[in-house]
Amino acid sequence: MFTLSVIIPCYNELNNIDEVVNKVNLSPIDNKEIIVVDDCSTDGTREILEKRIRPLVSKIIYHKKNQGKGAALRTGFAHATGDIVVIQDADLEYDPAEYPNLVAPILSGEADVVYGSRFLNGKAKGYFSNRLANKFLTFLSNFFTHYKLTDMETCYKTFKRDVIKSIEIEENRFGFEPEITAKLANIGIRIKEIPIKYSPRLKEHGKKIGFNDGLRAIFCILKYKNSVGGVLLYNNQRKILLYPCVRLLFFINNSFMIELHRPKKNFIMKKVYNFNQKGSNQNNFNNRRRRIYRKPC
Repeated sequence: MFTLSVIIPCYNELNNIDEVVNKVNLSPIDNKEIIVVDDCSTDGTREILEKRIRPLVSKIIYHKKNQGKGAALRTGFAHATGDIVVIQDADLEYDPAEYPNLVAPILSGEADVVYGSRFLNGKAKGYFSNRLANKFLTFLSNFFTHYKLTDMETCYKTFKRDVIKSIEIEENRFGFEPEITAKLANIGIRIKEIPIKYSPRLKEHGKKIGFNDGLRAIFCILKYKNSVGGVLLYNNQRKILLYPCVRLLFFINNSFMIELHRPKKNFIMKKVYNFNQKGSNQNNFNNRRRRIYRKPC
């Protein structure tokens, strides 16, 4: 029997935290460890956590200052002790009843990580601008990771505990999503997507992600792509894929380096002809140039 650690990052979720925790407790997984990380809420969420939520969860951790979703998840992962770890937002957009489907590919050995995709069922929901940005960011992420994801930005990410604990999370805000995807690709982790239900909320209801977070996501995709310089690892097979454009860049770079390191002053060019003693054919002559540098005075 496995234990599922549910990490719930929350910030100013006074109206939702009760219902989210209740739904998590009602989810059809017997052994659960529920960890709530409050990212310095200022709307009364902390009082609700102490009065009503503490008896219902395993741990409540408070941040002394607001840092962002990535920082809250980093704290939650550090305290997780379950065999499998899942992320649960506190905004009621995702249904905890999906947990059995999220853990099934991991339990069967089919995958190391499972993403719940909001777009695999073909029913697009939410702001058009958000969906368009999500499509672009997922495409850009796939370009560098060679995954074939449809929803890189999804909240529902489920990990084997040893996998998520082996990765250092650096991003404090929503840059966590492209960062973790890139780092999973870099170490050859198998990801499987499954379709999930999704009920988007409006900005006036507390949705926090914005335009600047989208720009940061682009930056993170480029920042955390494989540091080997274009060598990408695909799934668990560790296939080396080097883009032709990277080859061209390497060629151009090497050409410039040769030119930069070629001395233009203070040397004498002298031709030295090496004759091949085995034949007299003109093609056997190898003309080489030797640079003779003047010694400094």
